Amino acid sequence: MEMETVKLEQIVIKWFPDMLPFFNQKELDSIIMLRDGFKMLEQEDAMEIMQYSICEHQNSNLLH
Repeated sequence: MEMETVKLEQIVIKWFPDMLPFFNQKELDSIIMLRDGFKMLEQEDAMEIMQYSICEHQNSNLLH
């Protein structure tokens, strides 16, 4: 399977739609590269990606 590029918003909507309001638009627009494609993404992996994205955006905000 080839790598696939998706937005974080697609991952949140598929696996955790109730969490959508907790992300700002900049976070939701983050580009995520999935090694095995969106169809192969599992819930645990989706949660890990979301947690990493939150940490990255928090670190970025602290640096400004």
